[in-house]
Amino acid sequence: MLDNIKDYKIILASASPRRRELLAGLDLVFLVKSLPDVDESFPETLAGGEIPLYISKKKADAYLPSMADDELVITADTIVWLDGKALGKPVDEADARRMLHNMSGKTHAVFTGVTITTKNEQRSFVAQSNVSFAVLNDDEVDYYIQKYKPMDKAGAYGAQEWIGYIGMENIEGSYFNVMGLPVQRLYSELKKIKSIK
Repeated sequence: MLDNIKDYKIILASASPRRRELLAGLDLVFLVKSLPDVDESFPETLAGGEIPLYISKKKADAYLPSMADDELVITADTIVWLDGKALGKPVDEADARRMLHNMSGKTHAVFTGVTITTKNEQRSFVAQSNVSFAVLNDDEVDYYIQKYKPMDKAGAYGAQEWIGYIGMENIEGSYFNVMGLPVQRLYSELKKIKSIK
């Protein structure tokens, strides 16, 4: 499958173990290479899916100067969007607790922006999933934060962890997008990449 990109060295530009696991599910051979200190700031005028799309392109642009002709780089960024505000990764436990309490009993959107880059081509897209949370009590939120330490996750939760099992009542859209990489859409976009020869 994906014979059009078989001659590329595929690089996943992410430190996320979940993205690594999801991309591996496409049976692709790839390297993981994450540049340190890529600026992830964005203009305040952006909203919803525009934010991770902008950041995924910014991450891709950081790789372009050092890319070889036979490299294909995949960059991604995920945010949780609740009540008109972006929730990124929590800065500490108190921030994680605040985020989870704010999402309790509400529906939020998860947006992932993805950019596929070669020396000759760049494709970007954004995926949206809407997630409805049950009402979470203090003990549930504290238990999850203490046991699972969700400081590396947008919105302070992992869909594939305990909080997802007990909290996620409904999802509209891709479950894998909520985990951080909309793999079905990524596969569709990879099929459109021109071969190296």
